[in-house]
Amino acid sequence: MKKIGVISDTHGRGIMVNQAVKALPDMDLWLHAGDNSQDIRFFEGLTTVPVVAAAGNCDGYHATAKLDEFLTVEGKSIWLTHGHRYEVKYGTRELIEKAHNLAVDIVIYGHSHIPDITWEGDLLVLNPGSAGFPRGNVPTCALLVIDQGKVTAQIIDIR
Repeated sequence: MKKIGVISDTHGRGIMVNQAVKALPDMDLWLHAGDNSQDIRFFEGLTTVPVVAAAGNCDGYHATAKLDEFLTVEGKSIWLTHGHRYEVKYGTRELIEKAHNLAVDIVIYGHSHIPDITWEGDLLVLNPGSAGFPRGNVPTCALLVIDQGKVTAQIIDIR
């Protein structure tokens, strides 16, 4: 079993990374879906597990993260992207189509600042919401669990 913490749209608010790690202390991996990918520095001293980030539209030219990251965890393929290139503020159709073309099991995105857990057939579409500046919601992150081929996700309030 692997437990993955998922966070996005921290926008420089390191205190919210701290809150997320407090809420989900025993993760095997953390994923950051951009804005700001360089905020992974806030994980230092809070956890020793790997942290993988994708760059978002607010990361700018100083970002060292790639726009897309691909991982395989417990046999499940994960595409980590910010989502801005797929117009996710207006729906996830384009993102889902791309995910199907990539033949991934899980797509994780941010950008909209709105939490989302949607199943499109066997594809999990997960947005952890915004830890930094939630839109009409509380600050959130997500817990993703992959256990013997079964995938579950839940949104976590990190106020």
